[in-house]
Amino acid sequence: MATYMPKESEITRKWYIIDAAGQPLGRTAAKAAHILNGKHKVTFAPHADCGDFVIVINCEKAVLTGKKLENKEFIWHTGWIGGLKRVSYKELMATKPEKAMYEAIKGMLPHNSLGAKSLTRLRVYRDANHKQQAQKPEAYEN
Repeated sequence: MATYMPKESEITRKWYIIDAAGQPLGRTAAKAAHILNGKHKVTFAPHADCGDFVIVINCEKAVLTGKKLENKEFIWHTGWIGGLKRVSYKELMATKPEKAMYEAIKGMLPHNSLGAKSLTRLRVYRDANHKQQAQKPEAYEN
């Protein structure tokens, strides 16, 4: 039996919605990355972009387990000398919870052009309101 190679014309993309309310941030991010990669499909191929669209809602209600809220920090560099910046997750979840979710999902995707392409199919929202009702997203159960 030959190995299946998905073609761009054969790939059908669906819209899934994930509710992060009461769920750990990392587990929700792992589900989203799984769908964005296309690993939930039978026709998955690691070299092909066959993932689906993902909408993550209620990011402000996602929880961090243990002492991560106090101890964990989001660290980045501006590119300038002395430009190392730090923000605690307590502050990040209070001000920009959608950024915390976005960065968690981004870190779980492949760090190449395939991961960058997959990230364009992600929509992250602070609360339950989203703009993709016309795409008729279905709830992801798994």
